[in-house]
Amino acid sequence: MRTLYHWPLDPQSRQARLAMGEKKLRVKLIPIDPWSVDEKFLGIAAEGLPPVLVEVIPGGKITIAGARAICEYAEDHGGKQSLLPGNAGHRAEARRICSWFDGKFQDEVNAYILHERLEKTLTGGGAPDPQTLREGREHLQFHLEYINWLLKDRDWLAGHDFSLADIAAGANISCLDYLGEIPWKNWPKVKEWYQKLKSKPSFRPLLKDHLPGLIPPRYYADLDF
Repeated sequence: MRTLYHWPLDPQSRQARLAMGEKKLRVKLIPIDPWSVDEKFLGIAAEGLPPVLVEVIPGGKITIAGARAICEYAEDHGGKQSLLPGNAGHRAEARRICSWFDGKFQDEVNAYILHERLEKTLTGGGAPDPQTLREGREHLQFHLEYINWLLKDRDWLAGHDFSLADIAAGANISCLDYLGEIPWKNWPKVKEWYQKLKSKPSFRPLLKDHLPGLIPPRYYADLDF
């Protein structure tokens, strides 16, 4: 039995859900409010942040915290579908892109846009700051340019095969897309890649997520937007 503690619009949680889905690992989802964790959850994971995977095994249980650790665990323990390329150099490239989104994208985009539009709204932190949003959107353009550049000679972000790199990028992009922050008409190549990603069975449950008071654009769940 596996339980994943997650938050629906957390890019890290979405990475974990996508990886588990791709590997066809059944998991029970329990939502956790990142800004109001209780003592019970802290007893499970000292970090106090989702995602956290708990798997009951003979003689005990395994607790894995963080998207990167959960995704790698899913890769090692799932079915035949590999989430990392067979070539060592391509595996390194996939992991490099994962690191890009876990670090650089998080610090330069999510820390601005998701903080202002999600965290402030859901915690009563006041109205979004226009200047902070402008800066985050400027950073987002740079990252979309980078994704577009990667896709010029590649079918997927790390090469010719779908990998954890696409999961990392897609999880982050999908959260911003929920808020209508991606100007798709300006990025046809990125849109084509995201359409392929949205069409995957593992991605469909994410498109059904809804938060009270935050309504996504009409095209959000459309596979042919």
